[in-house]
Amino acid sequence: MKKIYKIKVNNKAYEVELQEISSVEGTIEVATSAASVTPKVTMVGGEEIIAPMPGTIVDVLVKAGDIVEKGQLVAILEAMKMETEILAPNAGTVTEVQIAKGATVNLGDAIATLG
Repeated sequence: MKKIYKIKVNNKAYEVELQEISSVEGTIEVATSAASVTPKVTMVGGEEIIAPMPGTIVDVLVKAGDIVEKGQLVAILEAMKMETEILAPNAGTVTEVQIAKGATVNLGDAIATLG
């Protein structure tokens, strides 16, 4: 079951989509920090493609103005000597690319924005 919530952080409006993966009866205590949670974040006016982990950008395969399909390869991130493909979560037009080849990114950093 998916639920979409609108939140405001530092005067920026975001839509956060949460999906229930499983349900468990009883009480569960969960300790999280903002750094350990990587939700799909949709900015009002565009959707950010975010880094799923810290690492180095090995290649950037799109530029502003490119039209991408859902699941299309956008960039390649290297972390712990393994390459991770960064895919477009939805179809759209790339409105901005926030990184370049060789850049170091942290968890949650914007890779590109789809409009």
